[in-house]
Amino acid sequence: MKASPAEYYGSMVFDEKTMKERLSGASFTTWKTCITTGESLDISTANEIAEAMKQWAVERGATHYTHWFQPMTGATAEKHDSFISPTEDGRALMDFSGKELVKGEPDASSFPSGGLRSTFEARGYTAWDPTSFAFVKEHSLYIPTIFCSYSGQALDKKTPLLKSMDAVSRAAVRILRLFGDTETRRVVAQVGPEQEYFLIDKSLYNRREDLRMTGRTLFGARPPRGQEMEDHYFGMIKPRVAAFMQDLDEELWKVGVPSKTKHNEVAPSQHEMAPVFSDANTASDHNQLAMEMLKKVADRHGFVALIHEKPFRYVNGSGKHDNWSLSTDTGKNLFRPGSTPSQNAQFLLFLAAFIKGVDEYQELLRATVAFPGNDHRLGAQEAPPAVISIFLGDELSAVVDSIISGTDYTDTGKKTLEIGVDVLPEIPLDNTDRNRTSPMAFTGNKFEFRMPGSSQSIAGPNVVLNAAMAEELQQFAEELEGSEHFMEDLQALLKRVFTEHRRILFDGNGYDEAWIREAEARGLSNLKSTADALTAYTDKKNEELLIRHGIYMEEEMEARGIIHVENYKTVINIEGRTMADMIRKSILPAASEYSAVLCSRAALKKNAGIGASYETELARQISDETDALAKACSRLEQSLNQMPGDNIEALHYCHDEIIRDMDEARDIADRLELMVDKKYWPFPTYADLLFSER
Repeated sequence: MKASPAEYYGSMVFDEKTMKERLSGASFTTWKTCITTGESLDISTANEIAEAMKQWAVERGATHYTHWFQPMTGATAEKHDSFISPTEDGRALMDFSGKELVKGEPDASSFPSGGLRSTFEARGYTAWDPTSFAFVKEHSLYIPTIFCSYSGQALDKKTPLLKSMDAVSRAAVRILRLFGDTETRRVVAQVGPEQEYFLIDKSLYNRREDLRMTGRTLFGARPPRGQEMEDHYFGMIKPRVAAFMQDLDEELWKVGVPSKTKHNEVAPSQHEMAPVFSDANTASDHNQLAMEMLKKVADRHGFVALIHEKPFRYVNGSGKHDNWSLSTDTGKNLFRPGSTPSQNAQFLLFLAAFIKGVDEYQELLRATVAFPGNDHRLGAQEAPPAVISIFLGDELSAVVDSIISGTDYTDTGKKTLEIGVDVLPEIPLDNTDRNRTSPMAFTGNKFEFRMPGSSQSIAGPNVVLNAAMAEELQQFAEELEGSEHFMEDLQALLKRVFTEHRRILFDGNGYDEAWIREAEARGLSNLKSTADALTAYTDKKNEELLIRHGIYMEEEMEARGIIHVENYKTVINIEGRTMADMIRKSILPAASEYSAVLCSRAALKKNAGIGASYETELARQISDETDALAKACSRLEQSLNQMPGDNIEALHYCHDEIIRDMDEARDIADRLELMVDKKYWPFPTYADLLFSER
């Protein structure tokens, strides 16, 4: 009989329960203290943990170990070393020390560093992150680690995330002390990232060079049917897809990823999985595992999982909704309205900090989701626009309006909401579906940041959410600590903050052009493209925020700005050259061949005294479009060859010149697709990719 999920869930994770069973009481207590206080492990404790971890991993078939880290590529990296240690008599021992657990030394020269490392400076270090559990996968023990340079600069996404979590915890605890909470020692950023993806047949994928090279279709005419019928969303899951999803869940559950929800998404062949909430660090690790598992499990089932933000034009793209909140180590969600006046006052103060933080650092938040794939997705088909705003819903918006103006906030005729005296009206959970165009929606006990793209690491957006929240809570603490009239001063603070930052609140249609004009009038940023948004990384205000809270050093901030620009330039260059290659080697020959076939048919008909207007006219249209496509391809190739060397110039050149040329070439090619006989067209169409048998 097959084991139940409860029996094998986390079976491949060296979790707290396992550590307690296999470590001495003293070592287990030392480890717990370490993750609570951030203190370093002594070598004797590290050795005991390493030995227990090795024995446990070997029992589960592991022969190697790897320090698993998250470089600035956005993916994960790993170098595997065997446990085997040869002995003098020609045998081997399975050996693993505390030193090997705590520290590794992979080559750092080939990872993106934004100038922090030169090619000849190869040394980089990985250091165990004891707050994220090790696990066994594919006969290796995976040890989650940070990744830094020889001189201590962060070369990864995990290190800044951990630092931002510490920053928001320190600031939040200060606020809680003002409300008499003496029990909470730590406040934890909680995240639940929803993961959208497409599944397409592997045999079709292999026939599309654009999918293999770039992850998205660079060509594709509108199919006869898209998502207009609205029958895929939450629809019946087809057997082959259901088998894949079941397999995916089982693989994720084994390594402790709490995959909870699975369903069909809006577009044909689009799906979603979502986990249970966990701390931001673990959630980030788990989401990287989920993306990896999606691809590996899909391959086993004859699928390819596409995690690109917009693999297909004309239908929904894929996002990664980042559900963010703060919880205490005593289990209280700080964004859940309470049942007493004091709890409500605390909730409103945290709400005010969030609103103020998002307003003041809206450009930096926008920059964290700025990359080529997301440019194709944002602003249409349920993806939020580039303008950042916060959706609160009717009930909470009425509360904020009441605090600002003193008008009614319920239908009972009650007037001004008095902080610390009155109880809030009930705020329903999960009311965000009223506005799917909102970039940042309050859903009853958390905020759903809907702008992140499906392929990106969630670490970057959560670093900024944590940092902005830490900044505002720290300011509030400094203002309220020592207050002799706390509730009165709190009411004044809330009224001031809600009034000054009301501009970021918007509950309407984010796609409406009237909102875009209104947002501009309110002074909100509208950074429409990656080229517009990435410069926010080096804005003085944004640098100072992240440096002030110890999350980045100045050179680390500058390096990340450079890395993001270089990534944008590289992606656009690859897409442009792939497009030119497909035009030259596939589309133009196919169109020319079919045109010749039409001309031969027309000649035969004319020789037989039969009219051939259809063949003649279609051949002429195809010939005209083929000539236009050849010219467009030449312009694209010329633009690619003239890429500026300066990164910032290249950033805008890619957006203004290369993407324009790519769009022009695609439009012509897509018209040709509708003219050329299907058996001559060189690769599967959208109808094939999105509606293949499952």
